[in-house]
Amino acid sequence: MNIPKILTPKAMTAYLSAEDTVRQGLEVMKRHGYTAIPVLDDHGAYIGCITEGDFLWHILDTGVTSFKSQERYRIRDLVRRDFCPPLGITAGEDEVVEAVMRQNFVPIVDDRGCFCGIVTRRSVIGALALAVSHQTEKAV
Repeated sequence: MNIPKILTPKAMTAYLSAEDTVRQGLEVMKRHGYTAIPVLDDHGAYIGCITEGDFLWHILDTGVTSFKSQERYRIRDLVRRDFCPPLGITAGEDEVVEAVMRQNFVPIVDDRGCFCGIVTRRSVIGALALAVSHQTEKAV
């Protein structure tokens, strides 16, 4: 599987900076309607993901519901580094398929750990369906 062919590049992917405020994170999450968003450090390296549930637990733990008050909290304090592990840009088909069976998208990083973009479950299924279609055509 050629990851670059099915990759949604960083420029077309919603992501957050670890230094963004929780309010900024909530705004991005709401605007895009996602349930999870990648989080990057200030050098563009992927450090983890943040989910709707992470924001909910934060609000419950702090008891702070005011949108304005969320400006004093940072995404770095909520990000889950163990959730949605990334794959390298050269990962094999088996690794990609296994990853999308566990999660809706897979963050893709280069050799330096810098975020390149995401591969979605939909794009992987589409690529596999196309490959099967081509094999069927060759067999006929």
